[in-house]
Amino acid sequence: MDRQRFLKLLQRAVQKDASDIHLKTGSVVYFRVDGQILSQEGDPLLKEDIDGILDILLSHEQKDYFLKRGDLDLAFTEKGVGRFRVNAFRQRGSVSLVMRRIKSKILTIEQLNLPLAVNRFATMQRGLVLLTGTTGSGKSTALAAIVDHINSHRQCHVVTIEDPIEYVHADRKAVINQREITIDTKDFSSALKAVMRQDPDVILVGEMRDLETFQAAISASETGHLVFSTLHTTNVMLTIDRIIDLYPSNQHEQVRSQLAMNLRAIMCMRLLPRADGTGRVPNCEIMFTNPGIKALIKENRIVQMDNAISNGRDSGMQGFNDSLHDLIKQGLVSLDVGMEISDNPEELNMMLQGIRLSTGRGGLLK
Repeated sequence: MDRQRFLKLLQRAVQKDASDIHLKTGSVVYFRVDGQILSQEGDPLLKEDIDGILDILLSHEQKDYFLKRGDLDLAFTEKGVGRFRVNAFRQRGSVSLVMRRIKSKILTIEQLNLPLAVNRFATMQRGLVLLTGTTGSGKSTALAAIVDHINSHRQCHVVTIEDPIEYVHADRKAVINQREITIDTKDFSSALKAVMRQDPDVILVGEMRDLETFQAAISASETGHLVFSTLHTTNVMLTIDRIIDLYPSNQHEQVRSQLAMNLRAIMCMRLLPRADGTGRVPNCEIMFTNPGIKALIKENRIVQMDNAISNGRDSGMQGFNDSLHDLIKQGLVSLDVGMEISDNPEELNMMLQGIRLSTGRGGLLK
């Protein structure tokens, strides 16, 4: 595929407001639009088409890396078309690519329909804040909005470590340095060790991929920095369990103590189709640490976290059903979608009727 044909393909994806482009040898092109994978008209892509795309996207060094490793993350920008996060990978002996479209405009927390409590993340002075969810749940977009809020309101130094860089931030009140893995630094853990000599106030780690990265991040939060990162987990309890399970069993008590001391908040995200069919809206579970939450983490009573979140509504906490209740009441999500996505549709139905489960989940309160 030549450059002109490739750019026309990207332009078509932008026109259809696709979030992702799937390119696979022997298959037609697929776009993901509003969460749905949709096949596009045209002939199946040949090996020569994919090779041509790789020639457009990859430098000689990146090609060598891809040949050795079999997968590669990178960013691609074309003036007048847009910016894309790309993953190239081998499957069944051939090459496939997925291109995630990065919208150039960074939307605000309010424009993304994120809970107003998310503004508090940007005002924190120290500690660890985690955004979690499956791939494509809006974590990167939400993080960009939080960094943009910091950039608009705080005189500080922000260092981001990403693979690859997605949203590009211009300095306003804050000085923002963005480092890309393989281009600006070797890996996340190396960059986190170096960042301590770069006078940061806020550190963003694109993803917690291994124990070494998490250890470096928690150390940075212990020394008075505000650290943001992401994990591929689906709720608060699983997030905490996942972190603890990164460590050998003989260190679990120690890491629970570290988390209790340094964790400030977790937001778990899902994206749901809007009731009016014009896009998607986030469904969020939010936990802020308080003395009760810290005790649950330290004493390994994570199973009680749901109750603690339900009891923390006045301080900005919310469960997924709390979020669904608000989205349905605001007309942003349909009742059918809310009931289908809910982990506890019976509870959601009662909440919509003005009934809420008590702390012990035994009785009902009006």
